[in-house]
Amino acid sequence: MSSPGDPARHRPSTTPPGFDSTLAQPAHAAPSVIAAPAVAQAPVPPALKRAWGLYIWVGALLVVLLVVLVGYFLRAIGPAASILGAVLALVPLAGVLWALRLVDRWEPEPRGLVIIALGWGAIVSVAVALGVDLLIVLSVGRSTAPWAEFLQSVVQAPIVEEVAKGLGVLLIFAAARRFFDGPVDGIVYGGLIGAGFAFTENIQYFAQSFLEGGLELASATFFVRGMLSPFAHVMFTAVTGFAVGLAARRGARAGGAFGPWLLGLVGAIALHALWNGSALLGDFFALYALLQVPLFVVFVVGIVMLRREEARLTRARLGEYAAVGWFTAQEVDMLATGAGRRSAIAWARTLRGDRVPIMRTFISDATALAAARQRVISGRDPRAAAEERALLERTVTARAALFAL
Repeated sequence: MSSPGDPARHRPSTTPPGFDSTLAQPAHAAPSVIAAPAVAQAPVPPALKRAWGLYIWVGALLVVLLVVLVGYFLRAIGPAASILGAVLALVPLAGVLWALRLVDRWEPEPRGLVIIALGWGAIVSVAVALGVDLLIVLSVGRSTAPWAEFLQSVVQAPIVEEVAKGLGVLLIFAAARRFFDGPVDGIVYGGLIGAGFAFTENIQYFAQSFLEGGLELASATFFVRGMLSPFAHVMFTAVTGFAVGLAARRGARAGGAFGPWLLGLVGAIALHALWNGSALLGDFFALYALLQVPLFVVFVVGIVMLRREEARLTRARLGEYAAVGWFTAQEVDMLATGAGRRSAIAWARTLRGDRVPIMRTFISDATALAAARQRVISGRDPRAAAEERALLERTVTARAALFAL
């Protein structure tokens, strides 16, 4: 506080008379009136919520376990062999991801969940399998007897690995079930987890083969695991995902999916045990031709049939909107068939300004709208109705942008 004789007390003010502050601006004239729009503006559709809790917690777990796994590989097989194994393992992984992308093209899963699924298989499932193996060795020791190898390969590995991978499928369903609409989604998530597991396992197999037999043995191992059986783990865990997807289609919640998950897990374990047993108990290549190839054909045919069912549901749900005027019948035909979508994208290229991105958005949002409508009908997702309204507005906006002058 200044005293009566303090010069600061008599310092002139920097605020002009009649102004609220130093920076206040004088009014020179009355402001113009803002005219009301001729048509009321629709509210901006809210952004669709993502599974942020799942991303954060599982992401943190993946980072921690990744550091542990990298340390384990560098210590157990060395950096050079690990890098060689990783490079070789990328080849079958790329092929598997391309195939799963084809399966998932109709209604693509969120990129974050795709990364979570891959990471769960490549890091968490492998860490669980290695941890259980270490506990068994510390408890009873490791035996080199034939029966011990049989138990480890045909009993321990299928049970432990499929349970670890299957927990990832169940976790995604429980934490992000609005993105888990049916069997195709289950196959995609299960396949991604299996692909991630096979990638990390292949690094170890390829690296150890190189250390034990050089490039010759590594090449032979790559032929068997990377070319003859890149989809083995994908198929195993996809069975679990398929069972959970059926539960999702029927409107089950997390608790109600546990029974189907167990049933699918039994199927995955049985297939895994059959695969491992064929490498130990008989002529691998004969059993591969007689059992594994037919199973793979059945797997592919099943996916094609499921994709057709997905297209049928898309047509049925969008047809309900067309019946009240949101779409035309021709647009439903376009959105519900692969040929129609390709023709639509080709047509969008002919429009002014190349409106292919808008057409892709229209197709994607309309497909998601059909899936949200299906969840509304099943009643399994309390947020589906709000998501349906947001997607309908987004779809209408994209449709209007396509036909804008």
